[in-house]
Parts: sequence; structure tokens; C-alpha cells
Amino acid sequence: MKRFSCPVCYTEIYFDNSTCLECSTQLVYDSAAETFSDLERGTGAQACANRTVAGCNWRAEVDSEFCSACEHNRTVPDTALPGNVTNWRAIEQAKRYLFYSLLRWRLPHPTREDVQNGLAFDFLADHEGAEKPVLTGHADGLITLNIAEGDDAEREARRGALGEPYRTLIGHMRHEVGHYYWQVLVHDGARLQAFRALFGDDRQDYGDALQRHYAQGPPNDWRQRFISGYASAHPWEDFAETWAHYIHIVDSSETAHAFGLSLSGAGGEDVELDTNPYRRVTFAKTLADWVPLTVAMNCINRSMGQPDLYPFVLSKPVEEKLGFIHNLVHRRF
Repeated sequence: MKRFSCPVCYTEIYFDNSTCLECSTQLVYDSAAETFSDLERGTGAQACANRTVAGCNWRAEVDSEFCSACEHNRTVPDTALPGNVTNWRAIEQAKRYLFYSLLRWRLPHPTREDVQNGLAFDFLADHEGAEKPVLTGHADGLITLNIAEGDDAEREARRGALGEPYRTLIGHMRHEVGHYYWQVLVHDGARLQAFRALFGDDRQDYGDALQRHYAQGPPNDWRQRFISGYASAHPWEDFAETWAHYIHIVDSSETAHAFGLSLSGAGGEDVELDTNPYRRVTFAKTLADWVPLTVAMNCINRSMGQPDLYPFVLSKPVEEKLGFIHNLVHRRF
């Protein structure tokens, strides 16, 4: 994530700000210009229609009442029900982080008004008496998310029940959109042969693979080949988990770069995070910076009595899969 400043008083502001806390300027993020504007002083910017109810601080697109992120919403929660607004606001915040990355890379993201299987979101709530709970998932460009995930306590309970080391709204968004981009960039982009060489044969039955995973768990050696236990369930899930992780790495690395972070290595060599990872030609440089950064982050967390911020190990096969994602994103095939 880049650093931002108020367009009026130049005080540092954050990506989530809708008001400058120093001069009270009403802010709106322009996703095309990648900067914040003054909403009220002659800039011509129009706020997204979801600004009040969902806390969206982005500028509406031309000829639309919604911003480039919110215009992909197909179903939103009933705001008259208790808790729905709070959960929806948290979900929309995570979705804006997702779209920040998609737009930085100029990745295709048509709406369903543009193409039949365009990218869309259903944010749904469980209803009392329903036979089945709402399950988070992806199908033909439509991403469904149970808005209960917007509640920190509920999400943590689910993380513990599933034995996951990491479960966040941003992670959900990045994972599920990975399924969409598998279809767009791999399947429709004629990259299946290269994909199968690294991730495995996607033609194996997906339903059977998930049943087997939930019944038996991941293989004992999954850490040697996959970024997570769930990634071992099926090549599609391996791709989505790796896709999400690639965005984690790039966006976190950009934040370190934006703050001018440098690290002193144990061997006396300094690691200078001085290159924008969103624009790097090779993934190797990003990875060379990322590993010592994660060591530092984990050590800081341990000093505070907290669990590791980055509980992952990047094996060689995982690094190769991340490189594949990098090449897809930067159209280097």
C-alpha cells in the first residue's frame, strides 16, 4: 500500500480515511489517479453512493453512482437488520484493498453488465430456519461471502474450528478472486499446460477432492509443496491460495517500500526495500526482500507476546508457483 496525504493540508492520511483528522477535509479516493481528492472544493469528484451506509470513501465512476469497487456488488445485506451494516462495512473495506491491487495491475474486471460472467459479489447473511448456512465461494465470476465473516469474533471462531493459521477478510477477497482469474488468465488465456505442470491436473473431480480433504486432512508433507493445508485439496484451491499469497507479499512489500524500510542482515548486508514491487520485472527481487522482512515482522510480534504475523514457510515449489502468478499478472508468458 502506498502512503497518502491530504490534498489540502498535506497531513498524512490512511487508505481508509474519508475525513482528514487535521483539517476536516472530506476526502475521496480516485482509483484512476491513485490519490485522494477534496470532495467539496471544486474538484468535480462525486462520492460513491455507498459512502454513508457502507463507509465507502472512493470516487464514483463517470456515468455511475458507484465506485469501481462497489459497482461489482450484485447483492448487499439488508441494512435494516442489526449487525448487518457493521459487517458489510468491514467487508467493503477489505474489498477496496483487493481492488487497489487489481487496478494497480490493470487486470481485467468487467461487471456483469459488460459480460455474462463478469466479476460480481453477493454479500449474504444466514437466516434462521434455513437448511444450509451461506458458504463463501466462487462460481463463474460470482463471489459469495457470508457477512458473518465481517465480525472479528465469529471469524476467529471459524479460524480456530478449521485449524487455520490465518483467516482475514482481505484474505477471503484475494482468495476468491483468484478463482475468477484462474478462469480468465489461465483457462481462457491458454496457460493450462504451464499451470498443470506446477499445480497439478485441474480435471480431477473437485467435489470428491474437497470431501477427501475435509475427511482426511492435508497430506503430511503438504508444507513441502503448498502454501497452506487447504491448497493441497485441489489444483484450483492451490492456485487461489497462491494467488492470494502473492498479493499479500506484493502489497505488504509496497508498504515497507513506502516507509523507506531497510533491514540489516545477519551477514552484514543491508536489505533496502527501495523498489516498487507492483512494477518489478522479476519476482526474485521481491522474494529476496520479503523473506528478511517476514523474519523482522515475526520477531517484533514475539517481542510483544503475539503469535507470528507471518506463519508461513515458502518452499521451492511454492516459490515457483508464486513466480507463475507473477508472470500471469505482468503478462510475461
